[in-house]
Amino acid sequence: MNATLLLKERTDLGVAFVELVIWQLPRRLPGSDHRYKYRLALVHQGVCVIRYDNESGKGDHRHIGRREEQYHFVDLDTLIRDVREAVREYLQ
Repeated sequence: MNATLLLKERTDLGVAFVELVIWQLPRRLPGSDHRYKYRLALVHQGVCVIRYDNESGKGDHRHIGRREEQYHFVDLDTLIRDVREAVREYLQ
């Protein structure tokens, strides 16, 4: 499946980094109601502590620490805003 890279950004925060990667797909991924594939994560001291992603058949979800839960995807702006808010909360 050919995908178009829409965003690839990595922000170094010293002992942590935030990586945002989003592709647009030619058709929706099974389990999702949209045409995006994404991986947005906070890695702190070498451990992924927050990750929002979707995968074929599993759909949109997020990992907060060891907890995994469904994520209600609205649009890309909301997704990015939600990730940035989760990162801010974690780093406080």
